[in-house]
Amino acid sequence: MNFFYSKDNLVALHFKYDQARRRFVEWAQNEIAVVPDFHKRIFYSDEAHFWLNGYVNKQNCRIWSEANPQVYVETPLHPEKLTVWCALWAGGIIGPYFFKNDEGHNVTVNGDRYRAMITNFFIPELSNHDVQELWFQQDGATCHTARATIDLWKDTFGDRLISRF
Repeated sequence: MNFFYSKDNLVALHFKYDQARRRFVEWAQNEIAVVPDFHKRIFYSDEAHFWLNGYVNKQNCRIWSEANPQVYVETPLHPEKLTVWCALWAGGIIGPYFFKNDEGHNVTVNGDRYRAMITNFFIPELSNHDVQELWFQQDGATCHTARATIDLWKDTFGDRLISRF
């Protein structure tokens, strides 16, 4: 097992994941060798949570400093938050998309909401682009990798999907 240090903890990288990362890097290098601007044809996407009480989620934000600020912030157990998605690529930004329910209340992401965002927001935004030349990247969140979600992405991007599984 390989280890790397994070300010918050020591993290182990399992061999099988390390090998998958290496295969992905080799694949990406081969693509760039054939199409030098390959990296400019990828939509990089993700969502983030923003707490409305001012709390900063360490997963979404890193604060770099030469000294430990020794700051502690008390937060409610379930503060209201806003979940925002966007996709970045060399051609610009698609989004932001704010996850809300039919009544306009902030909600978190699940498979149905993610697919609704793809269908009702992202795909219509692609109408001005030649999708046949573009790739889509997402992380391995469960709502992203559900079979119905992968099928929806493949209907749009074919095999030009960078995702888990």
